[in-house]
Amino acid sequence: MAPTVVRIALALSLVQAGTGFAGDTPAAPTQLAMLGHGLNAQIPAQPGSAAAVDLVTPLPRVLTLDLTRDANDIWDRIRRGFAMADLDSERVAHYEQFYLERPRFLQQVFTRGGRYLYHIINELEQRGLPAELALLPMVESNYNPLAYSRAHASGLWQFIPSTGRHYSLTQDKWVDERRDIVASTDAALSYLQHIYEMHGDWHLALASYNWGEGAVGRARQRNESAGLPTEYRDLRMPSETANYVPKLQALKNIVLNPERFGFELPYVPNRPHFVTVESPVGVDLATAAHLAEMSIEDFVALNPSFNRPVITRAGHQLVVPVSVSERFVERLQTLAESAPGWTTYRLKRGESLESVARRHRLTLTQLRELNGLGSRVRVTTGHALLVPDGADPRGALAAASTIPLQVRAAATQRRR
Repeated sequence: MAPTVVRIALALSLVQAGTGFAGDTPAAPTQLAMLGHGLNAQIPAQPGSAAAVDLVTPLPRVLTLDLTRDANDIWDRIRRGFAMADLDSERVAHYEQFYLERPRFLQQVFTRGGRYLYHIINELEQRGLPAELALLPMVESNYNPLAYSRAHASGLWQFIPSTGRHYSLTQDKWVDERRDIVASTDAALSYLQHIYEMHGDWHLALASYNWGEGAVGRARQRNESAGLPTEYRDLRMPSETANYVPKLQALKNIVLNPERFGFELPYVPNRPHFVTVESPVGVDLATAAHLAEMSIEDFVALNPSFNRPVITRAGHQLVVPVSVSERFVERLQTLAESAPGWTTYRLKRGESLESVARRHRLTLTQLRELNGLGSRVRVTTGHALLVPDGADPRGALAAASTIPLQVRAAATQRRR
């Protein structure tokens, strides 16, 4: 029997006719935060302006997907799950151009996302959600789990503190599960399911994810009271929200047919990248990285939720690549049985940080660094301090430097 083949006709915009913004007005110039690269790139031209460069030859193409065979790579698998209504607008074309003018950046971010995409698409498929949502962390954080915004949103999915707490993401001085790859993905998809069920429309759900479901609900009510349509394209909203779905659609179009745009997606295999392993208490992240045969930076990219460079409580999971997981478990067990570790020490009445540092053979600067305490932060009686219990502090100090300053500062503020 011949394989079943689904053929999808792709026109210039790669979207269905009749689904775009009617009379859409050009967006004002905005900035796209290149999180993880330290860049703020000014978008060069407004949609439809004379300065905009047409990067795409307007020739229709036909993409053939054979759904009877296994996916070639993660991108092939993601394409098969695209299910949202397409959006065709000048804003979409603008963001296609914006991304394609930065091919190295696009390659770097898609490569970074390759660590997380198998897990994300697996979770989406289990919930029956559209595969486009696997690209949403690029819009939110450029797949940077340590991304932290001025609005105090954190992680791949950019949860603000209150929404994170609502979805049971622990946020204290030791960990912030808004940055945890597994926990934050589960919470984000639960939230997206909730707001989709509220609106019955994915574009409105995405607007709610960015702007808040209350704000979207009020915008729809205003339109309804004025006798106006209440779809996403018809609502008055902040420019960030108006650009939110077009950004996702532009990325979808590039992933759907990269050849048409002259772009080569990095190879990401369609297989698990990581597994989770229970960690013993008292292991510092630098030592764990060494046992996993990884650099500290790569290890933290898979384990970004820790606000301190040491595992301080039982029940924490470490994320490691599948390829080293068996060796890692064996080495971790040996370490737990034989090596000195770390502990917490509560500051006593009348005791100073200087005296605690001396007792544990640390400088005051090192003690503050290990505990995320800036030079001006003062602590009170009973404050729990991370200190070595026979362990060499150098590895933990190196790991502490990989935790961004704003993340450590945020953890300090939460406990005061």
